[in-house]
Amino acid sequence: MPAEHDTAALHHSVFEDALALLSGTALIALSVTLFQQAQLLSGGTAGIAFLLHYATGWKFGAVFFVLNLPFYALAWRRMERAFLVKTMVAVALVSVLSELTPQFIRFEFVQPLYAALVGGVMLGVGFLILFRHRASLGGVGILAFYLQETRGWRAGHVQMAVDALILMLALWSSSLEKVVLSVAAAVVLNLTLSINHRAGRYIAT
Repeated sequence: MPAEHDTAALHHSVFEDALALLSGTALIALSVTLFQQAQLLSGGTAGIAFLLHYATGWKFGAVFFVLNLPFYALAWRRMERAFLVKTMVAVALVSVLSELTPQFIRFEFVQPLYAALVGGVMLGVGFLILFRHRASLGGVGILAFYLQETRGWRAGHVQMAVDALILMLALWSSSLEKVVLSVAAAVVLNLTLSINHRAGRYIAT
């Protein structure tokens, strides 16, 4: 069997990428619905969108979509086009699906701890699907990568600083309990990613 055929077999098809983007963003949108019901928030651009949504009543999907727009200019020069296009599609899907999901499923009661734990797992799985198909939800992650490339700042530190700022701002509009549960959700999310997304365990692109 030719070597080039072996290499090609490791690449996802357009159909596989499309299905992955849809399923991954659907899980993320369901997590958003759980978080909204329990008045929790996440980190990154989604966390900023949650803050504005809770403070103003603006629709989460619309805020999340608009917040991501400036970051695409940074990504255009620094990231490969396929990654950028899939990221833009993923952001658009989350923006739309997060508004549509409550029309298909409603929760009369959601225990906040359950929302934090299960929502964190679903977010992690959703992100995992996107990452394995070379996509993301853009936003602060793009800024962190840009600052790492141009200023030498570590992307992880930038992301952590932004998330810490979001949590501090959340204390003004939310209870300490909800902020603590939001931190728990973030821990579950990152554990889900760290356990399942390790170099060498998955080689398809």
